[in-house]
Amino acid sequence: MKHLKYILIFALSSAMGTLQAQDLKELMKENRENREANYAKWGPTSDHNGMGYVVRAGFVLGGTTPLPLPKEIRKINEFAPKGGFSLGIDGYKYFNTKWGLSAGLRFFMQGMRTGAEVKNYNMAIVMGEDVVEGRFTGTDITETRMTGFTIPVTATYRVGARWTFNLGPYVSYWIYRDFDGEVFDGYLREGSPVGQKITIGADNPASYDFSDDMRHFSWGMEFCADFRIKKHLNVFGLLDWGMNDVFKSDFETVTFSLFPLYATFGMAYYY
Repeated sequence: MKHLKYILIFALSSAMGTLQAQDLKELMKENRENREANYAKWGPTSDHNGMGYVVRAGFVLGGTTPLPLPKEIRKINEFAPKGGFSLGIDGYKYFNTKWGLSAGLRFFMQGMRTGAEVKNYNMAIVMGEDVVEGRFTGTDITETRMTGFTIPVTATYRVGARWTFNLGPYVSYWIYRDFDGEVFDGYLREGSPVGQKITIGADNPASYDFSDDMRHFSWGMEFCADFRIKKHLNVFGLLDWGMNDVFKSDFETVTFSLFPLYATFGMAYYY
């Protein structure tokens, strides 16, 4: 009788375990089917393992900045991105429902205007017909403008059916680049911090132009986040973080490196 009791308990436990395993299997199958249905709803491809392309358009905001801020720059009085735009196309290939690869070509226009209080800031300024180099203390206004093309190559990762993230390197070529400005409300010590003092008033600013000293090529890392609002339509935010100085290696007037750091916000259409 005692043995029969144990046999019944074992049989009941086995049956319950089998039912639980079947329930778990059914639940996993249901979750998988729901996930696949969700991916099928949001696309962009029917099997999520295919190829396609994305057309992107957006507004560009950002600037060219030193990292970290050098001691010569004492205070930022003004920062105004020169609202630009970006238009391009990306090709993508998904290897499964999550991972893929993307490469693109984009045309962009970008720029900024900054105003800062500086001290002992190395500068080469135009005064009349002469170029005078030395250490400037006072107010500096800088404007930069760049136009060109960017080629990104990124890994693609999907989080659920609606979020997509891209990360990878890019290279840019600047067809047009401009870096100029003016200084005033201060003085220039010619040659060194103890050189001859040249006063520069607000009513007679001195100008500078380092456009010809800028590189044509820039490279860095790109991060992009897409959110699908329709099956083929996304909103996106994109950040291009430059890793090399905007100036040529033999340019010594600006004594610290400046890096392009620009974000793009816009719409993307998936095919």
